Amino acid sequence: MSPEEPSRAINSGPREWDAETYDAVSDPQFEWGMSVLERLELRGDEVALDAGCGSGRVSAELAKRLPRGRLIAVDGSEAMIAKARERLGDRATYLVVDLSELEVAEPVDLIFSTATFHWIADHERLFARLHAALAPGGRLVAQCGGEGNVASHAAAIRTVAARPEFAPYLEDMSGMWNFAAPDVTEERLRGAGFAAARCWLQPWPVTPERPYEFVSTVTIGPHLARLPEELRRPFTEAILEVSEQPLTLDYMRLNIEATA
Repeated sequence: MSPEEPSRAINSGPREWDAETYDAVSDPQFEWGMSVLERLELRGDEVALDAGCGSGRVSAELAKRLPRGRLIAVDGSEAMIAKARERLGDRATYLVVDLSELEVAEPVDLIFSTATFHWIADHERLFARLHAALAPGGRLVAQCGGEGNVASHAAAIRTVAARPEFAPYLEDMSGMWNFAAPDVTEERLRGAGFAAARCWLQPWPVTPERPYEFVSTVTIGPHLARLPEELRRPFTEAILEVSEQPLTLDYMRLNIEATA
């Protein structure tokens, strides 16, 4: 959701991001991405699509593993794509699109994604679009927030959002994240046409070095987009005040491996 759409009811899906701040505070996301890359076996000549490339930190590492291949960097945020292009240059081609509407000119061998799918409300549609983008036998290797992800943080957000000064702007907020269970995700993948699917949860607590910047950029963007400018800092600070100190986010990563 962009700041120009404060009354939009749908809170998940593509929105504009502060790409510069995200790039500076996204060490946890980079670590998650590298953990997925480390288990990814590549020949080096694949056509790969990074679904939700963000500022391109992990995309750059993926590109290094494709010396004879090709990388397509995809994100719903123009600011993120601009930052990824700044980092990757001509090592990738770029596409600004909602992943739920993804279409590619030619099928790809691999779809790679980290820290993205939980922002998309309709996983059935998402997986159908990803399956359509893969060549027969192509692979989906991904990680996102899963069942139980940041439960304590979400409770803190709800508590603060219910306060009188914030509630008029946030009372109809719903569906910001889609934290799915492994078995449900496997069923959805098979329903989308994947021949094989394996999913599992992995706890990964994070204590951000810059809590204010991390929370305001990474987790509560849809809330801040609805609030007047003068309430955005108070809202963020109030969430930090009601959270345990130092702030530790109870991330639960949903790992996804599937074959078309």
